[in-house]
Amino acid sequence: MHSSSFEQAANTKRNAWGQSRYFLLSALVIALDQWSKFRIEQMLPPYGQIRILPIFTLTRIYNRGAAFSFMNGPGAWRNDLFLAIVAIVAVVIGNWILRLPSRPRMLPIALSLTLGGALGNAIDRVVHGHVIDFILLHVNGWYYPAFNIADSAITIGAVLFVWSLLKR
Repeated sequence: MHSSSFEQAANTKRNAWGQSRYFLLSALVIALDQWSKFRIEQMLPPYGQIRILPIFTLTRIYNRGAAFSFMNGPGAWRNDLFLAIVAIVAVVIGNWILRLPSRPRMLPIALSLTLGGALGNAIDRVVHGHVIDFILLHVNGWYYPAFNIADSAITIGAVLFVWSLLKR
């Protein structure tokens, strides 16, 4: 093996170790998401509500579909489809994070938030057969679809992703 091969292997190992902090961010998103859903399940019966502010209500609803209840309805095939998509996306994002340079940081943060959110909702699908949503925003009779911490992380990750592309 040439010295350049050793250097390349060392750089790859160093980069993987440096990028591990982004996987910790994903793990933090998953932990916060699962903890918040656990607490909601303890606090509220299914479809129960607690009004916090005039525009903010905690609720406990189940989403068998995708974002914003797209494709919501009965059918185990949806869960299998969404889990398969998440598995593929998780592998792609994980490899992408590992291959990114250590700077700039916005893109790996965006990907980490998206990965954590996707895996947080995937855990719900495996454990419950649906995703637990509980944040409900509303104004003057208009209701935004209920969502959760994982959905928020995915949305913030998508915004940061687009922003990182525009900054280039």
